[in-house]
Amino acid sequence: MSNLEISRAQRLDQKVVELIPELSRASGTKLIEQGKVTVNDKVITKAGHKLRPDDVVLVDYDISQLAEIPTVELEVLYEDNDCVVINKPVGLLTHSKGEFNPEATVETWLRSRTKLTGARAGIVHRLDRATSGVMICAKTPEALKKLQRQFAQRKTKKTYFAVVSGTFKQPEAIIDMPVARNPKAPATFRVDSNGKSAVTHYRVVHEDDKRSLVELKPETGRTHQLRVHLSHLGHPIVGDYMYGGEPNQRMLLHAHSLEITLPDSERKVFVAPTPVAFTKALT
Repeated sequence: MSNLEISRAQRLDQKVVELIPELSRASGTKLIEQGKVTVNDKVITKAGHKLRPDDVVLVDYDISQLAEIPTVELEVLYEDNDCVVINKPVGLLTHSKGEFNPEATVETWLRSRTKLTGARAGIVHRLDRATSGVMICAKTPEALKKLQRQFAQRKTKKTYFAVVSGTFKQPEAIIDMPVARNPKAPATFRVDSNGKSAVTHYRVVHEDDKRSLVELKPETGRTHQLRVHLSHLGHPIVGDYMYGGEPNQRMLLHAHSLEITLPDSERKVFVAPTPVAFTKALT
């Protein structure tokens, strides 16, 4: 149990996160909605509840629950005092989405290496759970800002490989199609003229009668951009069930390389070799 005298008016969800900094705002909200937070001994279930200066907040939450998250070993491609570059395996979340999630993530692995706190501490960019490959993470607040700024300003260069259904009429082209969230299925995205600009350069590396191995270089970083673009062209990624891909043990999308300027101003390229499963998927 945690408590704190309130010195100024604020939202209840803000106070819960202040009491337990290890929780995300969404996690704090969930605790409130579950009736695990009281104000002056009265259960309050509204996250936006305004607190008075003399209110006392109690949170029924055992902080040791955070220690129960299993450990995970990740392949480190590079590490210095500012950042660490990993080869994220398929199936691993980049970070929790705010719910009480007892599974290991890149963020939980990073906790022992960073001076940052919070549900997304040190996370510069993300890869989908089903995507493997190169990820760079920050270890200090200054490094986080410098690295995130490069992604925002499109100063990084990313290369992916994917195995997709079918063969292309053009061996190389630029896909320039805006992407937006699909209102009929909010967990997915779609090509939409009212969406945000999304540009992907593709090049066919190898193909057989049924599938193609393509190199992908996104110029923008929209959520699910590569998956949406390829599916829209009629070439969904093998294993991508969300966008019509053929059934497979894993989604065959891999972040192969990342070119970025490190916080110490050195420009470097990091590479995670493409898994054997990709070549095996082609006859």
